[in-house]
Amino acid sequence: MHPAARMYRRGVHRYRFLLSRQWVILTIVAIALIPTMIRLGFWQQHRYEERTARNDLVAAALHAEPVPVERLSSPGHAVTRTERYRTVTATGTFDTARTEVVRRRTNADGNVGYHVLTPFVLGDGKVLMVNRGWVAADESQTAFPKIPAPPAGRTTISGRLMADETTAASGIKDIKGLPDRQIMLINSAEEAHRLGAQVLGGYVEQTAPTPKGGSPEQISDPGTEDAPLNYAYMIQWWLFAAAVPVGWWFLVRREIRDQEEAAAAPQAEESEPAAV
Repeated sequence: MHPAARMYRRGVHRYRFLLSRQWVILTIVAIALIPTMIRLGFWQQHRYEERTARNDLVAAALHAEPVPVERLSSPGHAVTRTERYRTVTATGTFDTARTEVVRRRTNADGNVGYHVLTPFVLGDGKVLMVNRGWVAADESQTAFPKIPAPPAGRTTISGRLMADETTAASGIKDIKGLPDRQIMLINSAEEAHRLGAQVLGGYVEQTAPTPKGGSPEQISDPGTEDAPLNYAYMIQWWLFAAAVPVGWWFLVRREIRDQEEAAAAPQAEESEPAAV
């Protein structure tokens, strides 16, 4: 037999183990893992870009110059992504007699209580719903909590403009049949129906003036999402994808080495001189 043909047959024989059931399954799994990990990397890249864009949008809104609320909102208006978190100002009077509380809200320490929602009547008669902050709930969570009164008379406030809450966006179910003046979600259209007034779309999380005695607790600024973590996951998945074929080839070489060592062992024993 020609030496080249002999070497070819020997090489093919060395890799015959790849046709075994165990190695066929291992190879199929490796082939399937590579595109899966690449897709997961692209998904993390999309999440990184999405979160970075959201962080930039929130930062831009928080640092924008304050504007009168009626410049951005009006009755029936749906607050947009670019308008959300914008600092707005308004002048009017709090209608404390028609204050409501929003159930199952937490403060910065994770304690469950209420958000205080008070109508704020503007000079032209329109109403702006103002989330004045967080108060603790009593044990029963059915009685209306004690709420410190806001400034009396004509007042100028400022705060972050927020969109109407929905179950889809918040995950909070809008439960009916709650105790008097308690709600689950803040919705300007429902408030307009309750008050019989023209209510500006969305609502405002009050940031100034700060309440006396620190109650209600003001709602903290929205935090940034951890976009760099998604970037790290993206790199991680792509490194895993690159490591799969390297790891597969390492296992193949180890299998060949083990077979060669097993084949060489009997020959070594035969070549040893017999003991005298």
